[in-house]
Amino acid sequence: MGSLPQTSTSSLSSREGEGAAVPVHVAMIMDGNGRWARSRNLPVAAGHRKGAEAVQDCVRSAIRQGVRYLTLYAFSSENWRRSAEEVGDLTSLLRFYLRHKLNELHEQGVRLRVIGEPERFEGALREELRRAEAKTASNTTLTLTLALSYGGRADIVQAARRLADQVASGTLASSDITEERLDQALQTSDMPDPDLVIRTSGECRLSNFLLWQSAYAELVFMDVLWPDFGEAEFVQALSHFAGRQRRFGGRPA
Repeated sequence: MGSLPQTSTSSLSSREGEGAAVPVHVAMIMDGNGRWARSRNLPVAAGHRKGAEAVQDCVRSAIRQGVRYLTLYAFSSENWRRSAEEVGDLTSLLRFYLRHKLNELHEQGVRLRVIGEPERFEGALREELRRAEAKTASNTTLTLTLALSYGGRADIVQAARRLADQVASGTLASSDITEERLDQALQTSDMPDPDLVIRTSGECRLSNFLLWQSAYAELVFMDVLWPDFGEAEFVQALSHFAGRQRRFGGRPA
């Protein structure tokens, strides 16, 4: 399996569990479905289906390891540039799992929520997402956030516009705009920042994912393609995290 990591630190504190630091919030950039399929002479849709199975394994692993928040980069704002066929395959797969796997998530105590621009998807899928969020709203074992039609820069822009509207209406002075106020205007304001960001497929970049929120996250880049990502890989990434010294800009102890 492959691996390894660059770094920083994160604005979120991790917990201590069973002798090792456990990240409270893990964010995943799930990359490599297409390459996995092409390497097997399969259609890209087969890679996405196998990748969806890896999502289920990842959720189970997160619960077993004691992670409280798991955020998945399921569909970026840039993914709309892909072929209509591939976008259709992705949205059909999402609809299938909402219909057929939601009860399993609910029984596991998973709360499902969505960030991004779900309004860009067709009405039936938006309604499926709304119902899934409502059904699982009271669950507390794990908060699973799907980033759909999401872009980190767009998230910051909408936060800035929200604050600008408050300044224009006279309810906020521009001098009162702080990092904390902008943070509260982001779509992720009701969750902690990620402790750990994992990207599969060997690529070493954030690709416009949780840019503000990941300012102090630990970053782990793994060579494994997303459809082959399982509990062993998840535990390895957590092990890398546990070995990091997180200083949040301070000097080493």
